[in-house]
Amino acid sequence: MIEIDLEEEKKALAREYKELLRISYQTLTPEDKKLIRKAFDVAVDAHKDQRRKSGEAYIFHPIGVAKIVASEIGLGPTSIAAALLHDVVEDTPITIEDIEKQFNPKIAQLVEGLTKISQVKKDMNISMQAENFRKMLLTLNDDVRVILIKIADRLHNMQTMDSMPDYKQVKIASETLYIYAPLAHRLGLYNIKTKLEDLGLKYTEPAVYNDIVSKMKETKEEQDEYIKLVSDVLKKSLNEESVDYTIKGRPKSIYSIRRKMLAQNVSFDEVYDKFALRIIYKSNQHEEKFLAWKIYSIVTDHYRPSPSRLRDWISSPKSTGYEALHITVMGPKGRWVEIQVRSERMDEIAEKGYAAHYKYKQGVTEENGLDVWLNLLKEALENSETNAVDFVEDFKMNLYAKEIFVFTPKGEIKSLPKGATSLDFAFSIHSEIGIKTRGTRVNGKLVPLNYELKSGDQIEIITSVNQKPTINWLDYVTTSRAKNKIRNVLNENTKKIGEEGKELLTRKLKHLKITLNENVVNELVNFFKLKTSLDLFYRVGIGSIENQQLKDYAAQKSNTLINFFKNKIKRSPTTNSEEIHRQEITNKYDLLVFGVDQDRLDYKLSSCCNPIPGDEVFGFVTINEGIKVHKKDCPNAISMQSNYAYRIMQAKWVDSSQQEFRAVLRITGMDTLGLTNELTKVISNQMHVNIQSISLSGEAGIFNGQVTVVVQNNTILKKLMDNIKKIDGIDKVSRENKN
Repeated sequence: MIEIDLEEEKKALAREYKELLRISYQTLTPEDKKLIRKAFDVAVDAHKDQRRKSGEAYIFHPIGVAKIVASEIGLGPTSIAAALLHDVVEDTPITIEDIEKQFNPKIAQLVEGLTKISQVKKDMNISMQAENFRKMLLTLNDDVRVILIKIADRLHNMQTMDSMPDYKQVKIASETLYIYAPLAHRLGLYNIKTKLEDLGLKYTEPAVYNDIVSKMKETKEEQDEYIKLVSDVLKKSLNEESVDYTIKGRPKSIYSIRRKMLAQNVSFDEVYDKFALRIIYKSNQHEEKFLAWKIYSIVTDHYRPSPSRLRDWISSPKSTGYEALHITVMGPKGRWVEIQVRSERMDEIAEKGYAAHYKYKQGVTEENGLDVWLNLLKEALENSETNAVDFVEDFKMNLYAKEIFVFTPKGEIKSLPKGATSLDFAFSIHSEIGIKTRGTRVNGKLVPLNYELKSGDQIEIITSVNQKPTINWLDYVTTSRAKNKIRNVLNENTKKIGEEGKELLTRKLKHLKITLNENVVNELVNFFKLKTSLDLFYRVGIGSIENQQLKDYAAQKSNTLINFFKNKIKRSPTTNSEEIHRQEITNKYDLLVFGVDQDRLDYKLSSCCNPIPGDEVFGFVTINEGIKVHKKDCPNAISMQSNYAYRIMQAKWVDSSQQEFRAVLRITGMDTLGLTNELTKVISNQMHVNIQSISLSGEAGIFNGQVTVVVQNNTILKKLMDNIKKIDGIDKVSRENKN
């Protein structure tokens, strides 16, 4: 039983209240303080009998959320009060009507929006998390502050979930990485995004997280010394030029280091820019740009810049409002260092997002300043008919996209996500122009509709009244706005063609003595690797499924019995099939068990990450293909654990002593004499390892190899990789996820 000191708790509450007022980013009037005090008292009273799993009084959670809203997001008294009250309607007898009477309609509206998000109906046929997210976004039509408080709520939950069971921590952390971190990024809340990402990694990959944290601690002294070395040189010149500034060293986030390690397939020590220097200078708005470039000039007088890595977000701010100059220079000891140059105003906007924007604009209040935030996200909601998971994927893709800046024929500047095409540009001007686009000219030259735009391009759209979108257009665009508009136009057309296709398919199958029923439709959808019956009927309707393909299906159907027996015969481990079924690998051994009760169930090994015994894995219940087993660090793991948490099953290997599995090793090094001989000798001499295929090449002194080996488990594979690394001239050995 946890001992609770009520007297100490009361004192802590009083301290928290004072702290909340002290850290508020906005200046609070006596009326504001009264409002916050009232909300504080109502929340304390409403939650007085509630405790969290850790034993702490529940009220400390809404206070924690209010503190994040007040200081880190920088919102005013209305939002602070709503944050304090955000759980009272859901968890206590207080109603929305009570809040409206005691406070005002705006606070009641915010609390109602936050309560709605928590009470989304659980429908097991769709992804709860994705649907939840969409419902949350739809509340934007009322007030963007609902989302901002929800982000604060999520951050506080992530900071205080040590007492939760592991499986809940993984689910919440995955959802955070999948949804909330990108959302915070899109809203310009970079500090919160970084915290959410780091905490997400802490719970989804604790071993990796702890490893990076301990290595960062080990290298901290050396890094501080290096930062001082660079700072001292720059300070001398900045002082001579009478610049009023501060310099801060800033380590890269744990999550971004992890992302770099994965993207570049390097170890922690090989990640070069693990920290950045930030020069923050005082300036009036009139001289801001001039001073930024003056500092750039001082920095590049001392250190050679990388021209390809200069980011000028002062001349063209990001759509989140972010302004800064990022310069990557070659520092002492031949190390690249990123130097960020920002004025105090820009720094505040980077830390607080739009809350700082309206502080610097005359006559703009929080109420109408929030509209800027609102407009950023409204477009993504234009088509709320889409499947929830597609919606989240589309939305996310546009959240994380970097920006390019292009020009209209009249010279107006437009911002688009990196990777946007000339057709995306047409839809960004107006959906009617997009739909009627017949061709596009970039910098005066005719280009395909899927031409990828670059910053500085000038685009002209050629339209025709007879033009209509085709299904291929979906492959030509990357923005969700364009995709949604094209889908809307195509859907009507597709349904009509689909109906005709269904009639045509019925007639064609009749000739092959097959009756079209639900079972046959499902078989055909799988046979042609499609997603839905409408895809099937549409393709028949437009003639892209030929008679011969239907005959192949009929032949396969009549041979089902033979195939059934064929599949019962155990195949060798050198099989090239995309997945290895449990039947084929566990005739003698119980390799995998599922759930708390360690049940023995049928499963397939997923082809996206090819797990082998010894890997940390989980089971994922699919709709048509039973349980699929994925590695915990599979590229799709975060998305699955977040979107379909209710379909995840715990899984572990229990016996792998006799079975063999295939793994692909990628090897690089310096092409020295006899390296190939040495390599094959090392692999051949390793017990219980067979080489299945080997492909080696050398170019300009660099050695590249891909070796496919058959091993019994992960331990043997790791030992083999360690032995290969010891060969003179070998630089790197890594295991490929995908075969």
